Amino acid sequence: MKRTIAFGGLVATAGLLAAGLAVPAQAASDVASDALATNGIAAYSVAAYWKANNAANLIGATPYNVETKAVAKHLSKGGPAPDSKPGIVPAIGDEKKTAAKSKNVNLPKTTGKVFFTGADNKPHWCSATSVQAAYHNLVATAGHCVYDTESNKATLDNWVFIPGYYQGKTPWGIYVGKTAYTHYDYDVYEDGDRDYAFVTVYNGLSFLHDGVVRPYRDNPGGWKEVSAETFAKFPMWFKAVQSGYWCHEGNKYYVWAFVDAGRLGDNVGGQGLAYNQKIGQPVFVFGYPSGSHPDGNYAYTGKTLKWSYGKTFAATAPAIKGEELQGVKSSFTGEGALGSSWLLKYNNGRRLGYLNGVTIGVSDTDGNDRFDTSISPYFDGETYGVYGAAKNNWSGSIAVPFESPALH
Repeated sequence: MKRTIAFGGLVATAGLLAAGLAVPAQAASDVASDALATNGIAAYSVAAYWKANNAANLIGATPYNVETKAVAKHLSKGGPAPDSKPGIVPAIGDEKKTAAKSKNVNLPKTTGKVFFTGADNKPHWCSATSVQAAYHNLVATAGHCVYDTESNKATLDNWVFIPGYYQGKTPWGIYVGKTAYTHYDYDVYEDGDRDYAFVTVYNGLSFLHDGVVRPYRDNPGGWKEVSAETFAKFPMWFKAVQSGYWCHEGNKYYVWAFVDAGRLGDNVGGQGLAYNQKIGQPVFVFGYPSGSHPDGNYAYTGKTLKWSYGKTFAATAPAIKGEELQGVKSSFTGEGALGSSWLLKYNNGRRLGYLNGVTIGVSDTDGNDRFDTSISPYFDGETYGVYGAAKNNWSGSIAVPFESPALH
C-alpha cells in the first residue's frame, strides 16, 4: 500500500498540557506488523549485502530525504493531548535508578543508523536508537524509515540497524530487522501523528569476512557446509562467484559463517520510553543530520552523531493530518536526521534517558532559509500500545545458516 507523507502547513504553539486520567489501552487492531527478513537465510543474505565488497553498499549509502521539509506559515492553538496518565519504561540497566542532571554531554551508545534500499533500489540511511525490550532486541525510528512511502510495497528492503556506525565500520555488529510494528493509522491512512516504528532485530553479526573470495581449501575454519537445497534458497546476487560469501569443493557447498555478536541491548543498552508526558520539558535530540539548509549551507556531514537540546512545544501539521505533534528548536537539517531520538531526562553518566519522540521532519519557521525546528509525533498511550506489541518478541541468531527448520 502506498503511503505518502507530504509535510505542509506546520503549526506550532508553546504551552503546557495536563495529563489525563485514563489508563493506556491499545486494541490489537490498532497495531500493524510487517515482516522484514522472515527467516535465517533471508536475514543472513541481508547482512551479507551490506558487507560484501568491503562494505561498498554501506559506504555508498546516502541519507534518506523523502519528504522531510515542513512548511510553517501560521500559528494556531492545536497540538497533542495525553490520552491517559503519564508513563515510563526504564532503560536497560536503569530499572532501579533515576536520572540526574550533568553539564557534560556524553553521546549515547544506543544511537546509530538504519540502512535499507529504497524504491529507487539504492542504499539509504536514517537515524535510530535501541530501546528497552524483553529480549533486548528492539529499535525505534521514524515510520517512513521502515515503511515504503514511495512505492506500493509495505516495507523497505534490506533493513539493518548499526549502532555507532562510522564510514563502513560496525563496532558492535550489524543487526538485521525481523519484524516492524507501527500504528494501523500510519500503515493504512498515512497519519503523521503515528509516524513511528519499532523493529525487532536478530542478534548482531560481527564480520571477519571482507567479501573477498577465499576457497574452502585455503581457509576451512571460516566456512560451514550446507546442502544444495539450502544453498538454492539464497538470492541470485549471493550465488554470484564474486559475492565472496560461498564456495564449493566438488559437490559440496560452503557458506561463510559470521560471528554471533549477541543481542543489541546487551551490547549497547537500550533507552527507556516515556509517553503522555507534559509538553514544555527539555529533551536531547540525537541523530546524524546531513545535507544543506535552504540557503545552501552544509552544516552537517551525516558522518558523526550530533545532538541538540530544547523544550518541546505543541505542534500541528494539517497537511498530513498531524494534529498531535510536538516540536523542538533544532538546527538539524532533514536529510539523515529522520528517526533521530528525542530523549527526556537524559543522564549523561549512564547515557540513558526516556525516548519521547522521533524526528519525522524539519522546518524553517522564521523564513530565514535555515532549518530551526524538528517535529515528532506526540508519544501517547497508543504509542505505548505499538511498543507493547513489539517488546516481547524473540528474534534469535542468524550467524550460520544451518539446515535447521527454524532458519528456513
